[in-house]
Amino acid sequence: MILFGMTPLALAAALVIGYLLGSIPFGVIVTRAAGVGDVRNIGSGNIGATNVLRTGRRDLALITLLADAGKAMLATVIVRALYGEDAGAVAGAAAFTGHLFPVWLRFKGGKGVATFFGVMLTINWEIGVIAAALWIVTAAVFRISSLAALTAVALTPLAMLALGQPAAFLAASLFMGVLIYIRHDANIRRLLKGEEPRIGVKSAPSPLADPAPRP
Repeated sequence: MILFGMTPLALAAALVIGYLLGSIPFGVIVTRAAGVGDVRNIGSGNIGATNVLRTGRRDLALITLLADAGKAMLATVIVRALYGEDAGAVAGAAAFTGHLFPVWLRFKGGKGVATFFGVMLTINWEIGVIAAALWIVTAAVFRISSLAALTAVALTPLAMLALGQPAAFLAASLFMGVLIYIRHDANIRRLLKGEEPRIGVKSAPSPLADPAPRP
């Protein structure tokens, strides 16, 4: 069977290499190494950069952000060099999946936004820049990080169609986009209620945690 022009060997390599690299939980590794505890016991319990920022360490959050994007970029570059562009896109999507469902953390990982951008920037830098620009513009206008991410993720496939990108790239972006929306279900509920925190505005105990039930 050939998928997107890939042989079974190329597909298997893309999935395995991508998943294993993507499943490295840098948020947990970085916070533990810095002696600030386990990020899963802080704020929302998420292992991504947004929750790492709640430790009060911007440097650790930046490292986590770059590492989460970088692991997807590395997986994409390695597999692309070995098996071609389509396989690289599959590897990126597999790395994204590993970040969301890392075997080392009992399949409880992050929300995947940084990893998504890492994949987009690597499979086609123009698409990556467009996705980043969508995030920046939406964040600047509405001051809501989750809305910026959801907007960028939703519009990126349209940008791919407009630029005539390969089917494997489009499939990867749609696959990741669906999972990002699923992982942001609580954020979406708060957005619909007008309760999602804005960038730079502190909320207690956690901007990403489900709101406590009201009496």
